[in-house]
Amino acid sequence: METRDLIIEVSTEVTNLLLEKNDAYGDSALYPVGIFSKGEAVDSLCARIDDKLMRIKSRGITDATEDTVQDLIGYLILLKIAIRNKG
Repeated sequence: METRDLIIEVSTEVTNLLLEKNDAYGDSALYPVGIFSKGEAVDSLCARIDDKLMRIKSRGITDATEDTVQDLIGYLILLKIAIRNKG
């Protein structure tokens, strides 16, 4: 498979994951309910990204942590949206 096709395949997987989670959790990443955490979406997403990066740092990138990489990509996309919404 060519790189172009792989880019489309992987980005579609991430898009589908984000859409599934958004359906399951609503827009909680971009519009947090603020029950425990009082931070804005950008701060909250940065904290989630930090957690994912720490997991990668401590466990490395393996088959067991590949979902962490996909989650990280998803959170970075959501962060980009949150920044756009804020501006």
